[in-house]
Amino acid sequence: MKKMTGAEMIVEALRKEGVEYLFAYQGGVVIPIFDALAKQQDIKVIIPRHEQGAAHAADGYARVTGKVGVCLATSGPGATNLVTGIANAYMDSIPMVAITGQVATMMIGNDAFQEADLTGITRTITKHNYLVRDVKDLPRILKEAFYIARTGRPGPVLVDMPADVVKAALTQEYPETVDIRSYKPNYKGHPRQIKQAAAMIMAAKRPVIMGGAGVIHAGGSDVLRAFVKKTGIPITTTLLGLGIYPTEDELFLGMPGMHGLFAANHALTESDLIISVGARFDDRVTGKLESFAPHAKVIHIDIDPTSVSKSVAVDIPIIGDAKMVLDELITDVSACDIGEWKARVMQWKKDNPLKYDHEGEIIKPQFVLETLSRIAPPDALVATDVGQHQMWTAQFYQFKHPRQLITSGGLGTMGFGLPAAIGAQLGSPEKKVLLISGDGSIQMNIQELATISNYDLPVKIIILNNHYLGMVRQWQELFFGKNYASTCLQKKTSCPPGCNSPTEDCPMYVPNFVKLADAYGIAAACVSKKSDVEAALKKALDHKGAYLLDVQTAREENVMPMVPAGQPINQMLLHGLA
Repeated sequence: MKKMTGAEMIVEALRKEGVEYLFAYQGGVVIPIFDALAKQQDIKVIIPRHEQGAAHAADGYARVTGKVGVCLATSGPGATNLVTGIANAYMDSIPMVAITGQVATMMIGNDAFQEADLTGITRTITKHNYLVRDVKDLPRILKEAFYIARTGRPGPVLVDMPADVVKAALTQEYPETVDIRSYKPNYKGHPRQIKQAAAMIMAAKRPVIMGGAGVIHAGGSDVLRAFVKKTGIPITTTLLGLGIYPTEDELFLGMPGMHGLFAANHALTESDLIISVGARFDDRVTGKLESFAPHAKVIHIDIDPTSVSKSVAVDIPIIGDAKMVLDELITDVSACDIGEWKARVMQWKKDNPLKYDHEGEIIKPQFVLETLSRIAPPDALVATDVGQHQMWTAQFYQFKHPRQLITSGGLGTMGFGLPAAIGAQLGSPEKKVLLISGDGSIQMNIQELATISNYDLPVKIIILNNHYLGMVRQWQELFFGKNYASTCLQKKTSCPPGCNSPTEDCPMYVPNFVKLADAYGIAAACVSKKSDVEAALKKALDHKGAYLLDVQTAREENVMPMVPAGQPINQMLLHGLA
């Protein structure tokens, strides 16, 4: 039996688990791990420019590949810099293993240099976490960490490694199997509940399917599509479910919720049956809970029992893997007799399409997304940050495949997009990766332009630049008397107090994104006329390497439709306040 150190065992575990990329930032406590990594060729170490970038890159890699993303940081501030990325992965059920350095076991609790209680800090944002106190436990813990991260409802697992454990010697081999008595995910739905669900579906007169990211995690997109075609039931998908059903298909109603489409929100509200598959009824989807789908019974298919009846009461819960359950359910259903309902829903869809003002040379962000969707490869991967640009992407980009959209849903993390695009490009090097960002979000982790440049990653970055924190500005316009407090990113000390709208005398925007990209060795351009947009996008897409396009968009454009906070989802603002 080979003798090795804790650091070497970590490398052995990564190799045995098939880890291709490790997103890792160096530091004192983890030097031995990097030393061991440098002595092998199987695992490629990607060095970000901030630990948060490492976590988001591991997240993006996991989203496009379905594999476990892995990140590593040193103790104290290095480890705490991972926290936002870990929380983001937890909210969106992304499989991740985060390995952190820790002070020596004898120093834990003494406020030692660069000590932070990572297991305490991350207890509520990890699926499970470990503090390794004995190197003999390390092989088992690492095996369990990967198993827990990828099975059941996926999620992040943290392994905290004290400095002495990293250096300690052990002779145990990495285990081939894992058996955790208290953790036995259920994959197969209960046959009686599936039969009851089928009967309820066939009896429904106004059914709607709502698909979520659980379908993606289960690899169930194909069977869901077949289920929709067989039954003829209209379908809506959550933000994180976009791509599980082709958005251009007639039966697709669009995304529901706060910035959902009219047909989707009204169909849910008027339905008599909701078939939820791998979606958790997030508050952005349901709006005012007391008014959500008041006439509907609910069938909820989910692998996580804690998500069922958590916010919306469920009539038939089916705990299991979305693909496995749908495989069983599809054999018990046939075409539904819902012609009148389908006609009504299709009329909603026809009468209430997405709209925006097409006139003039001012660039509307919706136009940019429509154009990009039309000219980009059908299988292009689209990463976003968070804000108005994210919602316009969800509304106007035509997603055709699962795992095509890489976006932060539950946590809503500005700064997610750029490092996530790095992970996505490494995970799918054969595909074009597009990053849609805003001028606020892109600056949250803009240092990762260096990572893109250093590793020659051909990510195409499109910044919808409106000089504002756009989504907050929109809320200020609609609900706070147009008091744009602290949302103008162009504002300088020379600006007059109380200025609430752009003028020709506004100071120059900082930074100049084209010059900044050049400093990182990335080709870039700026476009400010609508007539130049398509050519500029084509140039970006055709460029062999990374490319940044700064698109100067209408500054006070709003994302519509919109459901005001606390209102029912059928009470929508379609074109702003009257």
